[in-house]
Amino acid sequence: MSKIKLAFIAMLSFSGLISWSQHQINCRYNVIPRPEALIPQKGSFEITGNTKILYFPADREIEGVANFFAGLLKNSSGMNLKVEAAVSEKPSEGNILFVIKKIPLGDEGYRLAVDADKVTLISSTADGVFYGVQTIRQLMPAKLESDGQGENNPMTILSVAVEDMPRFPYRGLHLDVGRHFFPPEFIKKYLDVMALYKYNTFHWHLTEDQGWRIEIKKYPKLTEVGAYRKETLVGRYTRKDQKFDGKRYGGYYTQEEVRDIVAYAKKLHITVIPEIELPGHSLAALASYPELGCTGGPYEVATVWGVHKDVYCAGNDETFKFLEGILSEVIDLFPSKYIHIGGDECPKERWKECNKCQVRIKKEGLKDEHELQSYFIRRIEKFLNENGREIIGWDEILEGGLAPGATVMSWRGVKGGIQAAKMDHDVIMTPGEYCYLDHYQGPKEKEPLAIGGFLPLEKVYSYDPVPEELDKNEAKHILGTQGNVWTEYMATTDYVEYMVYPRACALAEVGWTSKEYMNYDDFLKRLEPNLERLKVMGVNYRPLDKNQKKK
Repeated sequence: MSKIKLAFIAMLSFSGLISWSQHQINCRYNVIPRPEALIPQKGSFEITGNTKILYFPADREIEGVANFFAGLLKNSSGMNLKVEAAVSEKPSEGNILFVIKKIPLGDEGYRLAVDADKVTLISSTADGVFYGVQTIRQLMPAKLESDGQGENNPMTILSVAVEDMPRFPYRGLHLDVGRHFFPPEFIKKYLDVMALYKYNTFHWHLTEDQGWRIEIKKYPKLTEVGAYRKETLVGRYTRKDQKFDGKRYGGYYTQEEVRDIVAYAKKLHITVIPEIELPGHSLAALASYPELGCTGGPYEVATVWGVHKDVYCAGNDETFKFLEGILSEVIDLFPSKYIHIGGDECPKERWKECNKCQVRIKKEGLKDEHELQSYFIRRIEKFLNENGREIIGWDEILEGGLAPGATVMSWRGVKGGIQAAKMDHDVIMTPGEYCYLDHYQGPKEKEPLAIGGFLPLEKVYSYDPVPEELDKNEAKHILGTQGNVWTEYMATTDYVEYMVYPRACALAEVGWTSKEYMNYDDFLKRLEPNLERLKVMGVNYRPLDKNQKKK
């Protein structure tokens, strides 16, 4: 039993409480991710039109959280609750109080007490209060997530005492919009569901061989040319007998739309990390500005998936001026600490044949093209560092020498993450065999077309992001985990949701819940009612298999 749980139980003196282990057979409390300590009580708190949501005037940063919760209630029940300044740390009967007060649960932890006559939610930060509100949501009927259920329809919150904090500070979900483009309204919906399950990072994969998706004012051809491909591959990718639909395809986000989405995410306490791919996966950019490739083109936006030989020319100083111009606008749009620079799947054939690249290798005293890629990444990192940002890259950035301050996203298994952590670099663990939500969820003949692999719900849940090979100090570099959603075969928003949920519910628990409390059977009991909540939210989740359903 954790120290948090022991302290919490000692602190409370409620009657009729039962322990968390007993709760495993109590299906009333269906919170995902599973809290550190949850002690059920009898009864519930009823929200009526007279209920107030209170906060202290000094805690203006949680006024937005209070308004968020009030908005959910208004949309679903018609009740327009007052959000007001509180005068006491003890809420008056019938009200809900949000408090920022230093408690030993980190920046994202919270304490929640729901009695029959009042609700108190305390955290050291507005982030923690927001995550406590997500727990409150899951203690309420699924109809809370609906849009319009009648005027002044009362709502209830199950009585409970919770003390909670996340295992990892980074809990991410990714979306590739390069292969297929999804409208801003869907991106916001994607963020809405992430917030419910306490994800705090959205990794937005914005550029690819098959499409450039972000407006860059300095380089308008990126969207005029690079945002559109002439057609798209039909069916599974093969090298022979390829068929195409013959339809021009594309789209991009204006800077105004990007700012709106970033602001929307902020209200959900989600940081948006943009990814601008380099030096590979850059055909859409080269089609727009062919002088930046090793051959000078012509190039076209890719119509098939896979890895392409043409990449940014590492020997051309204009390449770096171009990327710095792009990144300057990206920095202005995204306030995130990190900028993701890709760094993966960069073939070296063109560099080997390119006179400029070979001159660069000799001039810089580099051993080979792998060290040339390291030079490329380090040069971009230097620019971003000078502008107050840090880089994240896929684990290929380890090849040829790791940039000094880089955080590594380990996707080709766990070896890259282990290597980086042993080098005292921070790591986000996202190995394909556990975290790639583009893999099949069941037998291929019964599932929609996917890229390959097999990743059922139980395997996602079984993942432990901290490799056994790391000692205690090295393990501190594991910041968390992330689910990746590559969309080669996901042309619609419905299919994206089908692939993401409920597997993202399992990964949310992996990122939040202490290892000692992970229990798949218990998770399934809590998951089934959450699927009803997702249904009300209009999420096209994949239904559970018969053997996954728990009575």
